[in-house]
Amino acid sequence: MKTAADKAAIRKNIATYLVLTTLFCLPIYILCARKGSLSGGYPPAGYALMVMWCPGLAGLLTCRLRGIPIASLGWKWGQTKYQLWSYAIPILYALVTYLVIWISGKGGFYDHELVAKIEQGFGFTLPDGVTIVLFTLLAGTFGMARSLSSALGEEIGWRGFLTPQLAKINSYTGTSLWMGLIWALYHYPLLLFSDYNSGGPKWLALLCFTVMVVSSCFIFTWMRLKSGSLWTGAILHASHNLFIQVIFTPLTTDTGNTNFYIDEFGIGLPIATVIAAYIFWRKRKELPEPENT
Repeated sequence: MKTAADKAAIRKNIATYLVLTTLFCLPIYILCARKGSLSGGYPPAGYALMVMWCPGLAGLLTCRLRGIPIASLGWKWGQTKYQLWSYAIPILYALVTYLVIWISGKGGFYDHELVAKIEQGFGFTLPDGVTIVLFTLLAGTFGMARSLSSALGEEIGWRGFLTPQLAKINSYTGTSLWMGLIWALYHYPLLLFSDYNSGGPKWLALLCFTVMVVSSCFIFTWMRLKSGSLWTGAILHASHNLFIQVIFTPLTTDTGNTNFYIDEFGIGLPIATVIAAYIFWRKRKELPEPENT
C-alpha cells in the first residue's frame, strides 16, 4: 500500500517528466510551424527524428534529477513471444483496415507508379505482384532497423518511464487513458501547424488520430506491463509506423475522399484499434501488480 508521500513523489516524477518533454519539444514545434513541415533540418526528416527523441531524453534526464535508476526503464528483452506479438499486432489491424478500404472502393489497390519506381530501384523487371511482395518483405525486415531508431526515442520516455509511473497510481484502464491523452497532445502541434496529416479536414484528423492513439495505448500499456520490457513498445511503434506510413498508405490510390479513410488520420484505423483495445482490456486481469518502488 502506497502512502500519501509515495504518491506525491510519483506525481512529482510524472510532472518533472512532462515539463522536460514540453521544454525539449517546444523549439522543434516552432521550427516545424515556421516551415509548415516535419521534413526540415538535417538530415532529411530531421525535425521528425528530433521531436521523436525528446520524450526519451526527457525520461533519462528525469531519472537523473529524481534519483530513479535508469535500469528501471525496462531495458531487458523479456519473453520473445511478446516482442513477436508486438511486431505482428500492427500488421494485423492495419491489414484488416486496408483490405476493407480496398475492397469497398474507398481507396484503390495499388499505385502503379509507385510500384514501377520500386521495380526500377531493384534494377530488374518483375511482375508487379512480386515487386510488392519483395518490397514488403525487405521493408518489413531491414526497414525495421530504421523505424526502430526513431521509435525508440519516444518509447524510452512513454513506455520506459511514463507508463510504469502512471501504473503505480492508476489502474490499467486509467494508465492507458492518461497515456493516450498525453501521447495525443504531444502530436497536436505537428498535426495542426505542420504537414503531419493526410490533407483532409483537420477536425477529422484530430478526432481520428486521438481515438487511434488513445485506443492503441491499451495495447501498448498491456504489453509493457505484462512483459516488463520497453522493447515491446519500441517494436509496436516501429511496426505501426512502418507498415502504415511506408507500405499500406503509399500503395493506396485515391478514389475520391480516400484520405477520409486511410492512414492515421482517417476513420479506418481508429475503428480497428478500438476493437483491439477492447480485446486487451478484457485481458487486464492477467497483468501483474505494479511495483511498489
